[in-house]
Amino acid sequence: MALSACTIDMGYTGQTAMRYGQDFFTEKVPAAARNVNAGVLRLLRGGDGSFWEADSIRGKPSLLINLGEQRVYLFKGGQLAGASPISSGSEGYDTRPGRYRIIEKDIDHKSSIYGDYEDAYGNVVMQDIDNRKDRRPPGTRFEGAKMYYFMRIYNGVGMHQGYLPGYAASHGCIRLPKHMAPKFYEACPMGTPVEIVR
Repeated sequence: MALSACTIDMGYTGQTAMRYGQDFFTEKVPAAARNVNAGVLRLLRGGDGSFWEADSIRGKPSLLINLGEQRVYLFKGGQLAGASPISSGSEGYDTRPGRYRIIEKDIDHKSSIYGDYEDAYGNVVMQDIDNRKDRRPPGTRFEGAKMYYFMRIYNGVGMHQGYLPGYAASHGCIRLPKHMAPKFYEACPMGTPVEIVR
């Protein structure tokens, strides 16, 4: 039996089911109840609290990104089908709440702004730079940060594989663990609805 706190089996379909399912993970249910549910999932699934049942659930996908919880939830046909920890934008680079859609997908994406300056042999001369602010040393080239399984949500912000330190630490993007990024990428076609909440 699928462990899904959001499975609606009361005659609700489509948007109504999705709304009731998402209520569990937003402001309609106290944070304590959500944290208990997340703790149970961690115990049952192990590891970092991520889980995946999307391959056995039918329906159109949608994503809910909860910045306060630092988690992303995948719904299919109104049912909770997957979840993962994330790392969203740090202070000053805040990930913007709102309703969006996936507008671009690129499996081998590289940042056009953040990355490293490397010499002709590929040695890093300056790392973690912003090429709009950090002057390029002579004889170096810019190498954009790798953002595998990139799904653009708005402007330069998207979901992609990346480092998760356990708190919001990105330049605005939503980082996913290495083992979850490909799953979300495959499950979410262009146009998939994305809701970001605080």
